[in-house]
Amino acid sequence: MDIISILDQIDSLVWGPPLLVLLVGTGIFLTLRLGLLQVTKLPLALKLIFTAKNDGSGDVNSFGALCTALAATVGTGNIVGVATAIKAGGPGALFWMWLAAFFGMATKYAEGLLAVKYRSVDANGQISGGPMYYIVNGMGPKYRPLAIMFAASGVLVACLGIGTFPQVNSIVAACDTGLSIPVPVTAAVITILVAMITLGGLQSIAQVSEKIVPFMAILYIVSCTAVLVVFADQLPHAISQVIQEAFTGSAATGGFLGATVMMAVRNGIARGVFSNESGLGSAPIAAAAAKTKWPAEQGLISMTGTFIDTIIICTMTGLVLIVTNVWSGDAAGAAMTQKAFSAAFPQFGTLLLTVGLALFAFTTILGWNYYGERCCEYLFGVKGIKPYRYIFILLVALGAFLKLDAIWLLADIVNGLMAIPNLIALLALSGVVVAETKRYIDAVKRS
Repeated sequence: MDIISILDQIDSLVWGPPLLVLLVGTGIFLTLRLGLLQVTKLPLALKLIFTAKNDGSGDVNSFGALCTALAATVGTGNIVGVATAIKAGGPGALFWMWLAAFFGMATKYAEGLLAVKYRSVDANGQISGGPMYYIVNGMGPKYRPLAIMFAASGVLVACLGIGTFPQVNSIVAACDTGLSIPVPVTAAVITILVAMITLGGLQSIAQVSEKIVPFMAILYIVSCTAVLVVFADQLPHAISQVIQEAFTGSAATGGFLGATVMMAVRNGIARGVFSNESGLGSAPIAAAAAKTKWPAEQGLISMTGTFIDTIIICTMTGLVLIVTNVWSGDAAGAAMTQKAFSAAFPQFGTLLLTVGLALFAFTTILGWNYYGERCCEYLFGVKGIKPYRYIFILLVALGAFLKLDAIWLLADIVNGLMAIPNLIALLALSGVVVAETKRYIDAVKRS
């Protein structure tokens, strides 16, 4: 067996049913312990995005922390991942993405809360937080190996996976096919921009994210809405397809070979988790830096990330693919979404998607640069930060020209390995999450 086959088998094992059950199961457990908080407190959470007082210690405001997390989370998975899920599992996969996101909101809430509760300050005076800190500071020093496992996996994912190669490849490919811009030109522009922004640290990343993330989300949502307006007559049927085929599977049609209910469940949940990263432990690294004195407040703001990412953006992509009926054709991945946009707007549909894909991928690079930096700081101290930043920029530059399947598979594996220590900590510290939630809700009632 070659190395690709071995890594492929390990990847399937890591991302198999046990991890997906653990991810969704943790969300269900936290949902029950928190009394459906993602429903009862969603209006408050959405309001806090813009009205949080930012009166505690931290490096950036709550909105900046959310935008940094969304920068990393809203990526090619929202375009390519949704297309992959529906291509393999049929329209019903979208329903299971919603379900994964619903329970994932409780997970993301707990992650954000614990990140602020157990954060610390590094030797440079910057806030450090995330799973590695709530494992050691919350569960105790004897669990440090779990924290090290998370941080080491985080650095590898940032440098070899989500943070670099797939994103750079997506941008150069989209600009090459959609706008006829040569690969070396796009690669040079990306590298220069990433260097200019990331060398300034979190403040710089958050400032850029605060501007780009709302713009790109609104642009993409408006673009998808325009496609849905063009195919408005197909929308009721598309929604009924999503709900019906979630429980019956999808019949073969066009170039689509049909899908069982299990295929819809597996693809919907897996791609949903990939898309919103609830339970993987990445978003709480950004949440920890928020200026707040209430851990639960940042937990609520973090929770909106999953809502925006999956319930809104992934739903828009999914419905666009279904109403245009491109999901049952021969196209796959980004090409499938591109075909859907072109079906509605033959003149500029490709341009719209190219811009959306490029922005989604670029902001993911910025967000994951910060995640990797904080993991690196945990492992090696502040002396590791500058070398890490230079190595990251070099890998971004190389990303346009490397198509190493082995590296991507390895990154996918360590991405899954990040989740294991994080989920253990979330379950172990669920009592703290409940207590902090009660403390905050009582304070809100009194004010």
